[in-house]
Amino acid sequence: MAPQLAINQHIATITLRRPRQANRLQPEDLEVIAGHIKQVNARKEVLVLRIQSSGKYFCSGYDINQIGAPAQRDVRGDAGSGFEALVNALEDARPVTIALIQGGVYGGATDLALACDFRLGVPGVDMFMPAARLGLHFYQHGLQRYVSRLGLDTAKRLFLTAEKIGAQEMRACGFLTHLVDESALNETADTLSNTLAGMAPQALLGMKKHLNAIAHGALDVAALQADIARAAKSADIREGALAWSQKRAPQFTGK
Repeated sequence: MAPQLAINQHIATITLRRPRQANRLQPEDLEVIAGHIKQVNARKEVLVLRIQSSGKYFCSGYDINQIGAPAQRDVRGDAGSGFEALVNALEDARPVTIALIQGGVYGGATDLALACDFRLGVPGVDMFMPAARLGLHFYQHGLQRYVSRLGLDTAKRLFLTAEKIGAQEMRACGFLTHLVDESALNETADTLSNTLAGMAPQALLGMKKHLNAIAHGALDVAALQADIARAAKSADIREGALAWSQKRAPQFTGK
């Protein structure tokens, strides 16, 4: 079944629904997910986008049988360029993103998860990156995400050895931002989602964007200064200060 999008006020959720294939992504799935991201980006009320899966596995990546197919090559001759474009779009999505990793995450799906701002996992999860074992040279932005989020040494270990690591090491190296009991995964995701959705939108989304740019060495200083100035003049910053002094939860409007 195709990935499904659900929107509930400030929180959107994309669910992968191919459990019998370990939620392996097909070319048509990439188009569907890209469409979901565009739809969410256009909904200004949405502040959080969650990626989750049904079944035993989070995702086993892009269908390896498709990677060498001529239809999957762009004008540069790169295999799986559509997958790279999708993961880049997820990283650049306007809302704050959360991956709910309830099972194994393999291959390109590890980069899909790394593109998210938060990655929640449970004790039974594991991951590996088999690119070298398959003769596949991974794409530019995926390599950059691994290095910027996990560090050069960990990126080399995972890419060059195709070693599988478990939940504790995934948390220790920074792949997982949270490691919780399986029974607490959804509750933790809900709590985090509601916390994020309760922040001032201009500050929340602006800082997400600029932090990612800093991680890639691509900060637009003029754009950062413009966003800082915009937030300083907003109604939300006045509401935030007033709510703080009154010891109550702020009611932000994004203005």
